[in-house]
Amino acid sequence: MNPTDAFTRLVRLPQPELALDEAALLIAAHDHEVDIAANLAALDELARDAPDDAEGMARLLFVERGFAGNEVDYGDPHNSYLDSVLRRRLGLPITLSVLLLEVARRRRVVLHGVGMPGHFLVGDGDGRYYDPFHAGATLDEQGCRAISERLRPGAPWHRSYLEPVGPRAILVRMLANLVHTLVERSPADAVWALRLRLAVPGVAAGERRETAALLGTLGRFGEAASVLDEVADDLDEAGAARAREDAARLRARAN
Repeated sequence: MNPTDAFTRLVRLPQPELALDEAALLIAAHDHEVDIAANLAALDELARDAPDDAEGMARLLFVERGFAGNEVDYGDPHNSYLDSVLRRRLGLPITLSVLLLEVARRRRVVLHGVGMPGHFLVGDGDGRYYDPFHAGATLDEQGCRAISERLRPGAPWHRSYLEPVGPRAILVRMLANLVHTLVERSPADAVWALRLRLAVPGVAAGERRETAALLGTLGRFGEAASVLDEVADDLDEAGAARAREDAARLRARAN
């Protein structure tokens, strides 16, 4: 099974059955060859050495083993590839969070992703949060708020930013990060990441519209038009009409 088909099959499973580690590795397999089994075994090995508490796991991974945020080249696409994170020990907040989540899952420690705007964390459900990008630092709500206010000066704080997010939302955000960096560095390579983003069930109509717009910008006019046709079915009458008009204009450009 090719990586696209395998990823699509995984993300359509019920969320409790969705293997986040495997899906993240399949994203990377669209850029380069990935030994899925070997990388899953590497996660198993990390978990064997990990203690059975979240703070201890964070210390093991982000202090003792040296996994860290790539502050030198944040936009490097390899920061978004889980196999590269395992090899280089460098990543984005979200890929480092996936690392902690997957080690915790193997140790039967319940943690969840926290998708704050601008920064991704891991929560334990008891008011403690871990920042894998910054040495696994332990935070309370005020610490999370301070990060948000530093990254988004003047933006209001909402406690809802700390609500758990599931594996599909994590994958969509990983792909959004990847699309952003690929559009800047290698636009043609962004197409496969956009397609994977559309393959995830439940992506909001607004996000799918944005994806269609990017596909159009990259010259994939017919593909963008087809996405808009599908989006139109989920919009109100006025929104659907605009989406279909935009689709027609894109198809005209394709001829």
